[in-house]
Amino acid sequence: MARKTKTQSDVKKLKLLITVVNRKKTEFFTDFLAGFEVNFQTSVLAQGTARSDTLHLLGLEDTDRSVICSLIREDRAEEALRGLEEKFQTLRGGKGVAFTVPLTSVIGVAIYRFLSNNRAFVSEEK
Repeated sequence: MARKTKTQSDVKKLKLLITVVNRKKTEFFTDFLAGFEVNFQTSVLAQGTARSDTLHLLGLEDTDRSVICSLIREDRAEEALRGLEEKFQTLRGGKGVAFTVPLTSVIGVAIYRFLSNNRAFVSEEK
């Protein structure tokens, strides 16, 4: 019978959190997501493609967007999505879209430790 050690139970799966927001709100949302133990984020500039009448109907003034890619632990992802949903509904000019994609592997223990914000994880191979 295999025994589950503390180091094995500390391993958390990671997800890629994609957040599309108004370009002017990029810094706000990256700071907000950092509160969910997100150690790696990058953002790229984007341009929306919807027609102006569609934008007006949705309450969007411009098409300048940022796509924020964040790596987050699976156990924090749902909480982050709920927080983002609240900000999208209550923050002026803060409308956006967010979703996660599961990651199946990460190369290297040190990289995993950094991305998962798991400083206590110790490799059993010495």
